[in-house]
Amino acid sequence: MINLEWYRIFMYTAQHKNLTKAAQQLHITQPSVSYAIKQIEEALDVQLFHRLSKGVVLTEEGQALLKYVEQSFDMLDSGQKHLQNLKQLNVGEIRIGASDSLIKHLLLPQLNTFHSEFPSIRIRLSRGKTPEITKRVKEGEIDFALVHMPINDPDLNIQTLVELEDIFVVGEAYKQWSTRLITIQELAEIPLILLSPGSSTRIFIDQWFAAKGISVTPDIELGSIELLSEFARLGFGATFISRSFVQDELQKGTLFELEIDSSLPSRSIGFAVREHTKLSIAAETFMQHLQLGNTSDN
Repeated sequence: MINLEWYRIFMYTAQHKNLTKAAQQLHITQPSVSYAIKQIEEALDVQLFHRLSKGVVLTEEGQALLKYVEQSFDMLDSGQKHLQNLKQLNVGEIRIGASDSLIKHLLLPQLNTFHSEFPSIRIRLSRGKTPEITKRVKEGEIDFALVHMPINDPDLNIQTLVELEDIFVVGEAYKQWSTRLITIQELAEIPLILLSPGSSTRIFIDQWFAAKGISVTPDIELGSIELLSEFARLGFGATFISRSFVQDELQKGTLFELEIDSSLPSRSIGFAVREHTKLSIAAETFMQHLQLGNTSDN
């Protein structure tokens, strides 16, 4: 195996056509230059230089080798510069997955500030339900995902990002139900507006009703948090939603919280990465940014 540094010495010698000048440029001794060239020539079994009284010139074999050596060091130099740019977040990309509601309420505000600070980082964002985006994480299609917890998957490393407070809300048409404590049986009598089957939120609320011995069939199934709150506001029934997602509507009095005699289990949002995977510098930096941003919000 030929020492990489010997190739550098060969290149400098060829460029300066003088062993002493090459040694000066490399801050080594002239005998060290001679030794390195001799080692390469012996390893390759060719003569690389014609030795002259005032210096050296490349042989035909030496000229052929020099082209590749110069290209190789140019590529190494470009690689090192690219790594520095990655470390300084001058280049790079982040691949994130999340549901529409988490993109809007948790991800977008942090992405906006991050993008302002590091505009050269390319952001690739894909949407989907929690089961879909965790699958993409495990298959390496995205770096990490925001997910509704709990999730038990040995292939994923999941850390809590923010706690959720889930509530049922209604619009003006059902406001009278919000003026007193109601039972879960009474709740089931109100037309329900829920997310479509398959989402982690829908699975969670179906399991909660089932654990109470109540079977419910929603009147309306929708695909986004925004539509849930809008249909509830317009008087179509009660919907299950996180308080932080409808805080403005609750304050304005366009939505009203229902008080139920059966408490809801706590839930949280976490970020999931593939187990034993090292994130890119850009992805790691954004994940820290996301944690700090949501900690300060709370």
